[in-house]
Amino acid sequence: MVHRFGVASTSDERRTRPGPFRGLLGGAAGSRVGPVRILISADMEGATGVTGVDDVIAGTEPWQRFRELFTGDVNACVSGLFAAGATEALVNEAHSIQRHLLLERLDGRARMLTGRHKPLSMMEGIDSGVDGVVFLGYHTGAGAEGVLSHTYMESGLSGVWLDGIHASEGRLNAALATEHGVPVLLVTGDDLTCLEAGSYAPECRTVPVKECVSRYAAVCSTPERTGSAIRTTASDAMGLAGRGAGAVEPHRIELEFTGTHLAAAASLVPTVEQLSPRRVGFDAADMTTAMKTFKVITTVASKAAQDTYG
Repeated sequence: MVHRFGVASTSDERRTRPGPFRGLLGGAAGSRVGPVRILISADMEGATGVTGVDDVIAGTEPWQRFRELFTGDVNACVSGLFAAGATEALVNEAHSIQRHLLLERLDGRARMLTGRHKPLSMMEGIDSGVDGVVFLGYHTGAGAEGVLSHTYMESGLSGVWLDGIHASEGRLNAALATEHGVPVLLVTGDDLTCLEAGSYAPECRTVPVKECVSRYAAVCSTPERTGSAIRTTASDAMGLAGRGAGAVEPHRIELEFTGTHLAAAASLVPTVEQLSPRRVGFDAADMTTAMKTFKVITTVASKAAQDTYG
């Protein structure tokens, strides 16, 4: 199957959904003549200065402070993208409840997709005919070293594997971008996140905004320094923009939980097999299906967890 301008050509002529850029262009997704459209998938754990749980939990005093720094990282990225030729930018809030960025302080050239229950979650909009995607504020995966490392579930998962390779949210999302022929232009986060990005998107540019000391500590640069680096590198990364042919392939995902009850709950999802007391796995015909199934599994497992014992 090959994706061109938001249309998927398959034996059954399946089409992708119009996507959030439709209204902006005044026509079907992908009918572009000239516009260069970039999706920014914005997570928060990898934002400037963030090191602690309270920094990213809505309603806390630290969160009020760090959502401003988070918005600053996004604005720096938007500024750099537009300086190098982007004509449209959609910022998809990708962290937790997905209501953290300050719309009133967002660069006016961008639009923001905010709120939960998006079919493609962190990657909503990747099927809209975009020419590149930025992973901003990302982090390493469950079971790996890195500031606030996890994969979708903040706790409860000790590891995720995509086709046998240990996978972070970045690796999973990059595979989905590949399915749609969209290059990963830029990844920002801690130094370990940026290092990992080289293994799943070797041509992408990276900006390490902090150096990991532990899961809850980092050596951080000031917003002035990180903003300047993000802006400059985003401009440079625009040289990678340009949608190509998608590559739709079957995938296998395996998940290992910290508790047997979480794996048992996850195994109730159709197509999911329990491989061991704490491990489940499933096969999918394409990455879109794999990610939707993965999201169902993590949702079911999170509801099976109890406050004190997990």
